[in-house]
Amino acid sequence: MLQTKGEKAFQLIAHLVMILETICVILPFVLLIMSSFTDENELVAYGYSFWPNKFSIEAYKYLIKKGGSIFRAYGLTIAATVVGTTIHLMMGSMLAFSLALKNLPGKKFFSFYVFFTMLFSGGLVPTYLTYTNVFHIKNTFFALVVPYLMLSAIHVLLMRSFFSSSIPDAIYEAAEIDGAGLFTTYTKIVLPLGKPILVTIGLFAGLDYWNDWLNGLYFMSDQRMYGIQTLLYRILEDIRTLASSAMGSAAATSIKIPSVSIRMAIAFVAIIPIIIIYPFLQKYFQEGIALGAVKG
Repeated sequence: MLQTKGEKAFQLIAHLVMILETICVILPFVLLIMSSFTDENELVAYGYSFWPNKFSIEAYKYLIKKGGSIFRAYGLTIAATVVGTTIHLMMGSMLAFSLALKNLPGKKFFSFYVFFTMLFSGGLVPTYLTYTNVFHIKNTFFALVVPYLMLSAIHVLLMRSFFSSSIPDAIYEAAEIDGAGLFTTYTKIVLPLGKPILVTIGLFAGLDYWNDWLNGLYFMSDQRMYGIQTLLYRILEDIRTLASSAMGSAAATSIKIPSVSIRMAIAFVAIIPIIIIYPFLQKYFQEGIALGAVKG
């Protein structure tokens, strides 16, 4: 089909806008990476640059010295992300499927109950006391997993919208006629057809788990149980303390602490797994967002 001049012009402008937006997204990552390989004195004297005058790997040498702790923290964060995201999807999708059923008794009440939890929370102190005194998750692996399992109301509503509007009622009716129970319908129909929204919600939940550092501060006093984000935060705080202690003292001239460049190195180390995984999930992520948020 031939395009008119107006359509061609619009397509060209749209492509140019998308290219500019892509560049705006990519450039900060490039600056982040280059700054992490920049000499500390260069950063202090001249600021951040896309091509530094003097390269340095001091920031990464400092992180390598912390290699044992970092690898352990990586393992804990990966385990918490996988386990937490899996349970998050299982619990959320089951609840969403139930709320998507037209003949569910008390459907309006349960839908409102889920929605209400998005508006109000119990507060930090009651939440902390509940997790530590009732669930006893302090200094355990569950402290990295459990808290975010309670914060998925918006995810449940997105999945419910997808299940009720993107899966035809005829499929549910056909499964019921064939004698399929609710669990069979859920596992054989809802989960396979709901892959786009499940991947999307899984990515959201996975990012929450991967980027979490507050739970480590709240519920972890044992540094061996720190996740990667909490550990990197602690390393950064230690560097700031060392730098401030050395400032103005006679030892300041002999101590080289990459306090600026290491911030960039820490940020780069923390986002590597997300950069690797996201391209493989992008297709489902876009489809799930469009279908789960627009329909219903």
